[in-house]
Amino acid sequence: MPSATILGTGAALPAKVVTNADLEKLVETSDQWITERTGIKERRHASSEETTSSLSVLASRRALEMAGIGPRDLDLIICSTISPDMPLPSTASFIQRELGARSCCAFDLAAACSGFLFGVTVADQFIRTEKAKYALVIGAELLSRYLDYKDRATCVIFGDGVAAGVLGPAATPSGILAAEMHTNGAYADHLYIPAGGTVKPASCETVRARDHYIKMRGNELFKVAVRSLEEVSRRVMEQAKVCPDQLDLFIPHQANQRITEAVRGRLGVSSEKVYSNISRVGNTSSASIPICLDECVRSGRIQRGDLILMAAFGAGVTWGALLMRW
Repeated sequence: MPSATILGTGAALPAKVVTNADLEKLVETSDQWITERTGIKERRHASSEETTSSLSVLASRRALEMAGIGPRDLDLIICSTISPDMPLPSTASFIQRELGARSCCAFDLAAACSGFLFGVTVADQFIRTEKAKYALVIGAELLSRYLDYKDRATCVIFGDGVAAGVLGPAATPSGILAAEMHTNGAYADHLYIPAGGTVKPASCETVRARDHYIKMRGNELFKVAVRSLEEVSRRVMEQAKVCPDQLDLFIPHQANQRITEAVRGRLGVSSEKVYSNISRVGNTSSASIPICLDECVRSGRIQRGDLILMAAFGAGVTWGALLMRW
């Protein structure tokens, strides 16, 4: 059975840049405080006219162009997002319509920061079993819509952005070599948005209580994230019989620069092989890894035959890693 490979990538970032100096005017914080704890200097925030689906369509068109296929060639569309256009219908259906894709399987996937890797792993199964030839996987987040500027621990971290990848059958020996995904609901209340679902439907009371904003227990998550990312990264390398020094590039989820450094050190990956853009875009959740991937592809940082490890950790909690030969 053929494995899948990424044939094309594309990204779309809002034009509006929000710096740490801008946030100093909104919340009790400082550039030094934010930089030391997160590594973030600036992030993007979408305008009122921009939506998750509109930015997704831009990113998808760029990915399709690079892949050399059209929207009507797609057999599968997966949109990984925790900030959809609306609860019903799926954001993927809006993307499908605007792209002009044919009537194919299209759905949303909610795995937060691990979402793009979850989506790529699902698409890989469709391609391996020949249920699909070409799949579009999108990581899309407009988390600025859920930021509470009374909570400096969260409002300085998250940014907006979208990136997409077009997957198709891989020619040996390229493609996905190993992947592993996990969820542990025991930590579900460590990073969440309390209201807006069936537990706490939207009401005047939930709005007054600021329950529609992101809540996070960052200190508790830090150790879990580092340990989980190290373990799952080691497992996929072991499955593919690859050593850390054989990697050409490590793309971790851009959650926090301290987490990236801790995982890199534990894995024994040299710093020049780690890609980071968190200082420029912040934490864009499921869009994080594909934005990095697109930057690397378009800048020439990734070359044919490169061995690439991607790993992510997010709300749920979810985590996973994927190893591929470009």
